[in-house]
Amino acid sequence: MGAENAEYHSCPDDLSIAKRPNIAEAVPELLNDVIKGVNNLPHGTDEDRKDVVIKCRALARALETPRETMVDHCWGQIGAIAAIGFGVDSGLWILMAQNGDKPQKVTDLAVSLGVDTKLLGELCIIRAKAIAKCIRGRVMRHVCAMGLLIEVGEDEYRSTNYTKALSLPQIGHGYLGVTACTAAGTLKFHEFSRKRGWVNPTNSHDTSLMYAYGTEKNVFDWVHDSGYGKHLNDYLGGYNLGRPCWMDPDVYPVKDMLIDGADFSPDAPFLVDIGGNMGHDLARFHTRYPNAPGKLILQPSRFTHDDSPDQGSRSGYNPNGPVKGARAYYIHSTLHNWPDDVCESILTRVKEAMKPGYSRLLIHENVVPHIGAHWETTGLDMLMLTLFSSEERTSTAWYDLIERKAGLRIAKVWSAGNGVESVIECVNEC
Repeated sequence: MGAENAEYHSCPDDLSIAKRPNIAEAVPELLNDVIKGVNNLPHGTDEDRKDVVIKCRALARALETPRETMVDHCWGQIGAIAAIGFGVDSGLWILMAQNGDKPQKVTDLAVSLGVDTKLLGELCIIRAKAIAKCIRGRVMRHVCAMGLLIEVGEDEYRSTNYTKALSLPQIGHGYLGVTACTAAGTLKFHEFSRKRGWVNPTNSHDTSLMYAYGTEKNVFDWVHDSGYGKHLNDYLGGYNLGRPCWMDPDVYPVKDMLIDGADFSPDAPFLVDIGGNMGHDLARFHTRYPNAPGKLILQPSRFTHDDSPDQGSRSGYNPNGPVKGARAYYIHSTLHNWPDDVCESILTRVKEAMKPGYSRLLIHENVVPHIGAHWETTGLDMLMLTLFSSEERTSTAWYDLIERKAGLRIAKVWSAGNGVESVIECVNEC
């Protein structure tokens, strides 16, 4: 028997496997871990709470059958994304948040959100009920069934903290600015990969998103031209909510490493945020350190490795490179958008701008552990893979890129915790 046939026949042919729990033997230990974790919550940290969440998810997956897991992915989660995005775009979650914690009737919500009030009398009531039953009832019913909304009666619901948070642009707009306008790139990744011989993609001009939508635009231009640029910016301004901030003393000691020994001249560049989008990180830094010396500089808004004038003006890229001689250069979640050849070009330009013995480069990105990676990190890596043909990097990959290819030295990797971006501190010794 050939290897191919042997592999085929090693697959299970008994459909009963789809009706048995996924990992039944893991249930008792996971249940004990969940109970211990819950009992410890009043005295624990936020990391302890996150660990309980992970254990609860693992317990649910272990108890589920393969068929239930498949249906959850293909029906439940996809349906939830559709319903949540509908609620964001229509203003449903904003309206519910404005009404507070009181139970809210679907009919009332539907009327407030756009049923034609110029229709008179009974016709208005009939139409309102029809639309509520047909549209709002279905959307809210599924969100409730997924455990994200509270059902208090027939066609009557109460908000949760989650649905209230969907009224915030930093939360709700992620469903439109990230998922709604790019999801085909993820869903078609298998097809993209098959047609390219199942190789790891590293070409930023050939991505699954480009394949799925039949475009030559990168993610940023595609999202912007699809009308979701503001939604993406809102998401980027808040996706780190609740996470440790890189400038917290427990993560990176800004005073000791940057402020002490800095040039205090008013015009001296202190912190240059490279690829900083709308300047969210600089605004946070100024709030935390209002008396930091010198200037805080945003440069540029996006990177591209094509330095032609048209591309440069579209992306905000400065072909002359970053401001020279700053105390610190900061790059947050930009290098993960690009394969190594583009990142090497970016880092080379930063190196040329750095003052040896004075400047530091702070790369604020995930450092993926070789085992036990957090699901937020691996989930983001899948987005990079399918939308950018790039990756979240391990420590080995970072050392290869930064030291061997770009010629900088990693002074230290400052960790902010599992599943959170680290600060990779680099110096130029040339």
